[in-house]
Amino acid sequence: MGATHSADREFVLRWARRCVGPVIDAGCGPGHWTEFLRLEGIEVEGVDCVPEFISEAEQRYPDTLYRLAVLPDLEVASGALRGVLAWYSLIHLPPEQMGATITSLAKFLQPGGELALGFFEGPEIEPFEHAVVTAYFWPINELVRHLESAGFEIVEIDMRADPHARSHGAISARLSAR
Repeated sequence: MGATHSADREFVLRWARRCVGPVIDAGCGPGHWTEFLRLEGIEVEGVDCVPEFISEAEQRYPDTLYRLAVLPDLEVASGALRGVLAWYSLIHLPPEQMGATITSLAKFLQPGGELALGFFEGPEIEPFEHAVVTAYFWPINELVRHLESAGFEIVEIDMRADPHARSHGAISARLSAR
């Protein structure tokens, strides 16, 4: 976890401690956040659509659960989860898919369950080249609008601009009773 910012670890841990019950790290990549949560005593499973990421995560963290799944289908029962962590995993979605994806993720949460998003924050929705596929900057208010439309209430918002890095945003949101 040395490559992650301490403020991000604190934010994710505050969120996770409110999620008493099963949590999925959606788009877990190489598994470091899933492992972090497991070591903090959270009942967590990492899912990703990239087989190489799942293989790497299983090799690096053999005591943690990982499996293949394509977002937004987490392949769990509706209402089965207390939390979904989508930490920089929705950044590659075309903007026209964000609302539907957040709504789809909401169906896996129990009422009162929480979604945590980590993303590149910017003044407008704007694409940029990132690794092998385009990513997007998102204004906080646009993501808040999508979250509220999907039945979430905002719990916490964090923004950070570090020197020589893209601006960071994070939102945790609780699913209202249905």
